[in-house]
This record gives sequence, C-alpha cells and structure tokens, in this order.
Amino acid sequence: MPENQWFHWAQQIQAIAQSGLHYTENEFDRERYEQMREIALQMIAAQSDLPMDKLQHIFSGEEGYTTPKVDVRGVVFKDGKLLLVHELSDGLWTLPGGWVDINEPPSLAVEREVFEESGYHVKARKIAGVFDRNSHPHPAYLFHVYKLFILCDYIDGKATSSIETDGAAFYALDELPPLSVARVMQQQIELMFTHLANPARPTDFD
Repeated sequence: MPENQWFHWAQQIQAIAQSGLHYTENEFDRERYEQMREIALQMIAAQSDLPMDKLQHIFSGEEGYTTPKVDVRGVVFKDGKLLLVHELSDGLWTLPGGWVDINEPPSLAVEREVFEESGYHVKARKIAGVFDRNSHPHPAYLFHVYKLFILCDYIDGKATSSIETDGAAFYALDELPPLSVARVMQQQIELMFTHLANPARPTDFD
C-alpha cells in the first residue's frame, strides 16, 4: 500500500461528500453526505497535524462539484541556471509559483507569481509539465492538486523578497540548495533541465 493511501482515500471521500451536498435536494441524503464529510475530516486529522476545528473551517469554504486545484510553477533559466526562491514557511527552496486565481489564465498567473516572489519579469512560453501531485512523492496535502510547470523567458529585474519569500537566485543542476519537496521534487527539476537541453521535447504529464 502506498505511504499516503489512507490520506488519498480520505480526500476522495471528502470530494464525494462535497459534490453530493452540492447536488442533492433530499434532506436525508444531505445528512448522510455531511456524516461522510465528517468521517473524511477525522481521517485527515488522524493523518496530519491539523486539529479538527481547523479542518472544518478550511473545508467549510469548499462548495460545488469537487475538482483539483491548479498550482503553477515558473521555470526560468538564465545562462543555463534555474531560478529558485527561498520559502519563508519552511526555509527551503522551490520554483516560484502558487495558486491560479479565478479568471486568470495560467500564463498570466505564472508571470505574476514569478515577479511577486522573485522580482524578475518573465514571459510564459511553454507548458513543460502537468503533474498530478498525488502521483509524485510529495508529502500528503489536504487538497488534490494539478501542478503546471511553465517554461518562461527571462526579461529583466532584480532579486527581491516578498511576504512568502526572502531570496531568489539562479542555480545549476549540480548546485541545487535544499528543496521544499512539498512544492517541487528533485526529479521534476531534473526534467526541467532536460526541457532546456531539448526545446522540442513535448509536454510531460501525469
């Protein structure tokens, strides 16, 4: 059994309950779906450090049919080196990025995130990878996430800090700093260097 299988089952139960609550018009079914969601949150609480009341608060804002969230990561090379930012939350390094906002295309989302987190202006050019977070060895996370790795052309700027980061720098593959594996894996970064060496490589996915 995969290490996080119980967590993934809990995610799926929560998603079924949320979608059921959205569509049902039967009060008896609504009560059952609420019970299912409560069980799912208890399972997640047992597999994480989050208290039950915080989980209930987080998921109370989730409505409608459940779909994966979308996370974009900017892949920016300069002189053969890759841009990474230093995360304040865990003190580790990652590709700049974050959630796509409502009514925001992925290209603008990644350009915005790169500038906000690093201080560099870039232009989105190609989606290098679309990955299901649950299919890669990231630590367990509350939500199901699709991660878009977008190659961006460097324009200009200078390294700055943000409310989420306190450093930005370009690194060669053989000099990578400790990575924030909740956000990016070593093998994903290696794949981005493969895209740099092979511009015609098609998008990797799953």
